[in-house]
Amino acid sequence: MSSWLGGLGSGLGQSLGQVGGSLASLTGQISNFTKDMLMEGTEEVEELPDSRTKEIEAIHAILRSENERLKKLCTDLEEKHEASEIQIKQQSTSYRNQLQQKEVEISHLKARQIALQDQLLKLQSAAQSVPSGAGVPATTASSSFAYGISHHPSAFHDDDMDFGDIISSQQEINRLSNEVSRLESEVGHWRHIAQTSKAQGTHNSDQSEICKLQNIIKELKQNRSQEIDDHQHEMSVLQNAHQQKLTEISRRHREELSDYEERIEELENLLQQGGSGVIETDLSKIYEMQKTIQVLQTEKVESTKKVEELEDKIKDINKKLSSAENDRDILRREQEQLNVEKRQIMEECENLKLECSKLQPSAVKQSDTMTEKERILAQSASVEEVFRLQQALSDAENEIMRLSSLNQEKLQMSLLKLNNEYEVIKSTATRDISLNSELHDLRLNLEAKEQELNESISEKETLIAEIEELDRQNQEATKHMILIKDQLSKQQNEGDSIISKLKQDLNDEKNRVHQLEDDKMDITKELDVQKEKLIQSEVALNDLHLTKQKLEDKVENLVDQLNKSQESNVSIQKENLELKEHIRQNEEELSRIRNELTQSLNQDSNSNFKDTLLKEREAEVRNLKQNLSELEQLNENLKKVAFDVKMENEKLVLACEDVRHQLEESLAGNNQLSLEKNTIVETLKMEKGEIEAELCWAKKRLLEEANKYEKTIEELSNARNLNTSALQLEHEHLIKLHQKKDMEIAELKKNIEQMDTDHKETKDVLSSSLEEQKQLTQLINEKEIFIEKLKERSSKLQEELDKYSQALRKNEILRQTIEEKDRSLGSMKEENNHLQEELERLREQQSRTAPVADPKTLDSVTELASEVSQLNTIKEHLEEEIKHHQKIIEDQNQSKMQLLQSLQEQKKEMDEFRYQHEQMNATHTQLFLEKDEEIKSLQKTIEQIKTQLHEERQDIQTDNSDIFQETKVQSLNIENGSEKHDLSKAETERLVKGIKERELEIKLLNEKNISLTKQIDQLSKDEVGKLTQIIQQKDLEIQALHARISSTSYTQDVVYLQQQLQAYAMEREKVFAVLNEKTRENSHLKTEYHKMMDIVAAKEAALIKLQDENKKLSTRFESSGQDMFRETIQNLSRIIREKDIEIDALSQKCQTLLAVLQTSSTGNEAGGVNSNQFEELLQERDKLKQQVKKMEEWKQQVMTTVQNMQHESAQLQEELHQLQAQVLVDSDNNSKLQVDYTGLIQSYEQNETKLKNFGQELAQVQHSIGQLCNTKDLLLGKLDIISPQLSSASLLIPQSAESLRASKSDVSTESSELLQQELEELRKSLQEKDATIRTLQENNHRLSDSIAATSELERKEHEQTDSEIKQLKEKQDVLQKLLKEKDLLIKAKSDQLLSSNENFTNKVNENELLRQAVTNLKERILILEMDIGKLKGENEKIVETSRGKETEYQALQETNMKFSMMLREKEFECHSMKEKALAFEQLLKEKEQGKTGELNQLLNAVKSMQEKTVVFQQERDQVMLALKQKQMENTALQNEVQRLRDKEFRSNQELERLRNHLLESEDSYTREALAAEDRETKLRKKVTVLEEKLVSSSNAMENASHQASVQVESLQEQLNVVSKQRDETVLQLSVSQEQVKQYALSLANLQMVLEHFQQEEKAMYSAELEKQKQLIAEWKKKAENLEGKVISLQERLDEANAALDSASRLTEQLDVKEEQIEELKKQNELRQEMLDDVQKKLMNLANSSEGKVDKVLMRNLFIGHFHTPKNQRHEVLRLMGSILGVRREEMEQLFHDDQGGVTRWMTGWLGGGSKSVPNTPLRPNQQSVLNSSFSELFVKFLETESHPSIPPPKLSVHDMKPLDSPGRRKRDTNAPESFKDTAESRSGRRTDVNPFLAPRSAAVPLINPAGLGPGGPGHLLLKPISDVLPTFTPLPALPDNSAGVVLKDLLKQ
Repeated sequence: MSSWLGGLGSGLGQSLGQVGGSLASLTGQISNFTKDMLMEGTEEVEELPDSRTKEIEAIHAILRSENERLKKLCTDLEEKHEASEIQIKQQSTSYRNQLQQKEVEISHLKARQIALQDQLLKLQSAAQSVPSGAGVPATTASSSFAYGISHHPSAFHDDDMDFGDIISSQQEINRLSNEVSRLESEVGHWRHIAQTSKAQGTHNSDQSEICKLQNIIKELKQNRSQEIDDHQHEMSVLQNAHQQKLTEISRRHREELSDYEERIEELENLLQQGGSGVIETDLSKIYEMQKTIQVLQTEKVESTKKVEELEDKIKDINKKLSSAENDRDILRREQEQLNVEKRQIMEECENLKLECSKLQPSAVKQSDTMTEKERILAQSASVEEVFRLQQALSDAENEIMRLSSLNQEKLQMSLLKLNNEYEVIKSTATRDISLNSELHDLRLNLEAKEQELNESISEKETLIAEIEELDRQNQEATKHMILIKDQLSKQQNEGDSIISKLKQDLNDEKNRVHQLEDDKMDITKELDVQKEKLIQSEVALNDLHLTKQKLEDKVENLVDQLNKSQESNVSIQKENLELKEHIRQNEEELSRIRNELTQSLNQDSNSNFKDTLLKEREAEVRNLKQNLSELEQLNENLKKVAFDVKMENEKLVLACEDVRHQLEESLAGNNQLSLEKNTIVETLKMEKGEIEAELCWAKKRLLEEANKYEKTIEELSNARNLNTSALQLEHEHLIKLHQKKDMEIAELKKNIEQMDTDHKETKDVLSSSLEEQKQLTQLINEKEIFIEKLKERSSKLQEELDKYSQALRKNEILRQTIEEKDRSLGSMKEENNHLQEELERLREQQSRTAPVADPKTLDSVTELASEVSQLNTIKEHLEEEIKHHQKIIEDQNQSKMQLLQSLQEQKKEMDEFRYQHEQMNATHTQLFLEKDEEIKSLQKTIEQIKTQLHEERQDIQTDNSDIFQETKVQSLNIENGSEKHDLSKAETERLVKGIKERELEIKLLNEKNISLTKQIDQLSKDEVGKLTQIIQQKDLEIQALHARISSTSYTQDVVYLQQQLQAYAMEREKVFAVLNEKTRENSHLKTEYHKMMDIVAAKEAALIKLQDENKKLSTRFESSGQDMFRETIQNLSRIIREKDIEIDALSQKCQTLLAVLQTSSTGNEAGGVNSNQFEELLQERDKLKQQVKKMEEWKQQVMTTVQNMQHESAQLQEELHQLQAQVLVDSDNNSKLQVDYTGLIQSYEQNETKLKNFGQELAQVQHSIGQLCNTKDLLLGKLDIISPQLSSASLLIPQSAESLRASKSDVSTESSELLQQELEELRKSLQEKDATIRTLQENNHRLSDSIAATSELERKEHEQTDSEIKQLKEKQDVLQKLLKEKDLLIKAKSDQLLSSNENFTNKVNENELLRQAVTNLKERILILEMDIGKLKGENEKIVETSRGKETEYQALQETNMKFSMMLREKEFECHSMKEKALAFEQLLKEKEQGKTGELNQLLNAVKSMQEKTVVFQQERDQVMLALKQKQMENTALQNEVQRLRDKEFRSNQELERLRNHLLESEDSYTREALAAEDRETKLRKKVTVLEEKLVSSSNAMENASHQASVQVESLQEQLNVVSKQRDETVLQLSVSQEQVKQYALSLANLQMVLEHFQQEEKAMYSAELEKQKQLIAEWKKKAENLEGKVISLQERLDEANAALDSASRLTEQLDVKEEQIEELKKQNELRQEMLDDVQKKLMNLANSSEGKVDKVLMRNLFIGHFHTPKNQRHEVLRLMGSILGVRREEMEQLFHDDQGGVTRWMTGWLGGGSKSVPNTPLRPNQQSVLNSSFSELFVKFLETESHPSIPPPKLSVHDMKPLDSPGRRKRDTNAPESFKDTAESRSGRRTDVNPFLAPRSAAVPLINPAGLGPGGPGHLLLKPISDVLPTFTPLPALPDNSAGVVLKDLLKQ
């Protein structure tokens, strides 16, 4: 729809595309109309199946033709699409290569330019200073160019893309050619006006031209309004004509309907009359009947094939229906449309509304075409469009007529066939049908054919659903068989009497069977009719869905158009306001400039300059006016379009409301129809049940008869051999009858199975439809609530979006103005630089040619003065304008700041929204991927299960395992269920990881997007700030330029301007470099964006592989990618063109500069040349402005495209996340269902295993009971054997007392022991048997408990399975809701919906399989219950036997008691006998021995009797204890028997309860069957009503098809006209293409020249650059060398200065020292004289005092010995010994004896012998000195005194002291060396004069009066020189003692 807005100026090519689209839509609408009319026409014929089949064939042929046409269209479009893609790829590769070359060239030029700029800036930084001045107003961009570019990309956004990319490119070429022609005409017009204005050349002519132009504008406005009124009038006329034609068509339609209804009534009457005459019979015509039957059979075969094809089509239509039913909005409109249809069928007077509602899409499309044509009429002729519309109407009418004639012909053919059939039926009716055998054969043939038909129908998808009802019927049959078996067992006694009755019953049953066959035939016919009616109603529903979808699409398109038009209106209004302001400013500037130019024209001789200026200004004014007029036209057109769109929206809203009402009514009707169908189905089920019951009875009776016959034959053959012949005859007769009955039974079984399948199909269809309706109503309610919420959200978001878009537009406008000002300033700067350079050159030339003065120069001076005055006036005007513009700029800056603040807030909000959105996207993507993978796994498992079902239908347990496997992928074992579940968990974990990775990728992409947007925003902000600063700078520069222009020295100004021109050229190159960088950045961003889009595309491809549902998304994405590709190609071509334009401009500028240089070199014609140069510069400035504007526009377009792509990607991501969320919910539900199902199956298997275990335990119990019985028999036998042995043994017991006496006693003891052993063994066996009996009783108890528990568990499992089935249904409802929400979110996912619906049907089939499994389980439970009953009976028998055994046991115990009593009596008797025997023996002994031995014998006898009594008492006690134990055991056994009886009673109660439960469930099943039969009856009624409706609608369809054929013919005529126009446009295109080729050749030549020029420039620049670089490198090296030298010289200077300072100090010190030396020489002379005197005196003393010891000396030495330290006392002693003449060896011996010495001896001795000298404490350094030996000190002192070489002194100011300064004391530390020397020298020569023995002199005291100071001894000679003389510190003398080294050492110290 966006092509309508974008294609206002597109021309004939676009109109062609629109006409083609309208034709395609018309053909589609006509096909839909024909479908609807045919569907209405099919309802008229009710009871004629052949006519119906023919109608279906006709519809099929129409649909086939339409499908073929659509396929051809699709193939053509695909080929075009592929060709265009290939072309685009080639173009894009070529463009990319060119772009890369251009970018390389630009980079080289940039580098060169930057280097040159740097050098120029370095050179000109000192000379140039930018003066301040006023600014120049910014020029507005040409709105025509902006408009063309703004509307250009919209041509590539066609939603439909009917004729492909080639047509869009043709439209683009047409639009460009139209714009070229328009611009050429405008150029010619303005040239003509300019020539006329040249001829006049006065101020009045300008004003008159302005007035003329204003009048022309007014006239154009009036003409445009008149044209608009004319177009509106023509539209109203066309609408009226269309309405009249519609009324005529509807009237004809009604008439044809009435004619068809009359014909149908006549045919029905004829059929009824024919039906009355069918009763007559004739034997001769049966052969003809058979022939007709064969013909009918062949026809049936053909019809079955056609029916199969139709069924395939119906399947496709059902798929479409399911997808349509899933759409909530579609359902609403469907209800409304169906209600409207019901109204129209009930009220035939409203047929016109029906046609209008079905022709609404065509009317809407015609209105769309009319709106398109209105826009096209604004630029092209309106008469042609009116003619085309008329032709289209006439073509549509012709096509409708043709279709109606075709329908009439088809009806006539069907009527002829019906008449032929009617005649055949009449002819066959007169024949005889009495022969039963032939009739039977014919019926068999008919039944076989019907079976074929039923088999073809039963191959549908509903076979799976039929198994359920078959199972139920099998259950009923099994129950009936059980009952019949019981009855047969009873009836066996009455067999002989019933045989005669059965023969009569057989004859009756034959008749009944015939009747049942007839009834079955009728029912099958009725079922076929109902199925056909259902198919037709489904086709009608599909057509309604299609029309409704089209209406919805149109409504959405119109809404999109409205939104776009509103946005475009708002933008255009803003642009108009801005353009008005710009025009007003331009007009003011024009008026001022014209006034100035008129003044200058009067004064100036150079008229060419002003004429050119005038022409340019007039051209600008005309362009602006043209742009204004065009924009006003566009505004008005857009307002009209918006109004039309609003009107169409209102109409569509009304139509939608009508359609909603219709849909509601139709839904109500559908509900009624479904109820009627349900009643019909229920009645059919009732009839079917009765028929089945009767058939079962007949089968059973036949079986009973066969059994009885066989028995009777055997009895008779055995009993009566005489009647064998008669019996054989009867037997053969009965066998024949039996075979016949078997045949009939088999046939009836087949018929019953077919009936069952048919009934089940109908039942399943009805139940599924009811469930779907309920689910859909719930979905509709939920989705209405959801849609209301979404609407509220969308309204809020729309408001926010509008606010943001307005703010963005304002910002873009500000940006544009700022950038325009920036560019204008840049161009002005460049021009100023060029002018400055030219002015400087001219000044130099003038300075060279100054002495020559001509009269021409005076004239030029006067001219220049006049021009200066004019320029001053211009400058004042410009300053005023600049002030005004500065105010405007300040206001704009304020508004810009506010906008920036608002933008920042919006950005924050958007970032928050993005974050939330990213989180939602992440969750949705996770869910989506999980669902997809789960769906995949489920699909795989379903396929595996299907294969397994086909293989293992017979075995139920394997079937259950297969059902369990539906949740698994590969496993087929029930035992591995948990392992598979773990595997599925692992798979889900893997999927979760993959989803997380995908989420991370999506987050990264989102972050990239956010960063890109932030960068763009920052760039925009930075650009705004920079532009404001640059504008101020440029204003100042412009003011400076005006001040320069107003100066008197024009030639100097020209030179200055030339310089400025050069500078501006440099700046322009900089600007171009910046622009190129921006373009590179944009291209980089594009490449990044494309990479991101590629990533998204790859992910979508993966999703497509995972799901077949996302196909349409990918196609959409590819189409959007193609649009982006085209836009990028266009942008690239634009860039290349603009680069070429820039190159042309540069070449022209170079040529102009060369011309300027040549002309300026002559110097004579300076004034004229300067004016021409100024004109050329102005032209170049304008060109540069245009180029800059183009670049800005292109940048804006790139930004908009990037933003659009971002929005699209965000929308796609939202859709993906929503889908993923829904799929996750689905997968969760699926997983829950799978878990529940696995639990059920596991519990069922556990129950089975438990039952098996119970059976095994029962078998074991039975076996153990048998063993017990055997053991009891054995025990009883043994007891019988034992009792006589005991009686015989009792006689022998008395003899045991006398074991010593006789051998018999031994035998008796052995036998008693054996008996006791046997008794013990018997007792043990009895105890073991009792234990086994107890265990058996416990086992019985456990079995009864477990049986009760299993029964309870089974009952609970039944309840759980029922509840779980309900939950499964509810979950399926939830899944359906989610699927439908998916469909709402993504309308274009119809393929997805189909696939999801197929999955849903698969799931329904799986649920049905589950139901079957449940029924199988119920059957198994019944069988198990039967087994349990049997086992209970067996248990009762066992209990009875156990009771008998117990009674026997009790009897045995009683006998045992009796035997024990007998034994006791016999024992007593034995005792008495023994006593008597003893008495007799005693008597004998007494007699023999006498009276003495009697007492002893009596005592012995008494003792023995006592012992025996004790033994017998013990035995009696033992027997009594055993009896008590047996009685206790008997009581325990009796208690256990009572417990068992109670448990049996409880189990019987539970059995009765379970039987009652089963009976209740059977009653509920029977009730459901009755309800289903009632539904069947209702549905039959509904089907009849629907058939009537279909008949009425078919007639309307035929009429409409006729009218459509008429319209098609008119449209074909229109197509011919359009093709002619297309040929003309193709010729124009070829001409324009040739022109384009020529332009391309010229462009290529220019590019070659430019490239050559650029290469030369590159070579020049590179050579110069290399030279400059070499020079710079050399100079750098020289500078570095010089710097090194300078540094070394500086160091030398510093050293020399330091040396000079030290030398000056040395000279001063030397002067002082020379003075001191002179004084010291004088003192030396005096002291020398004194020494000579002293030496003389010493010589005298020595001579006199040899051999004498001075007392004073010795005393001093003695005292000093004690004063000296202990370690040095031996030296003092040695001195004393040497003085006294003691040998050294003796001294050493003395030292060995005693090494101690006297302390402080040396100091006292050296102190000059004075006792009163104070001994100062030694310092640490002095301590070290005194530690050394005295002789060593003396020797060192002498050495120092005799050493001549003194090191160079350190001449410092601080060391310079007066002679009597206190510093001497400090330097006494140097004394020890001299002291040592002196000591050593003196000790070395003792013969010399001793200084110690000299008397003191008053003049120069040798010893310090203060005694020994800090330095050691107080003698002057022993003191160091530094105290007396100024000495240098001693240094070692080096061999290279040069002056420099000495100086350096001094400086260092």
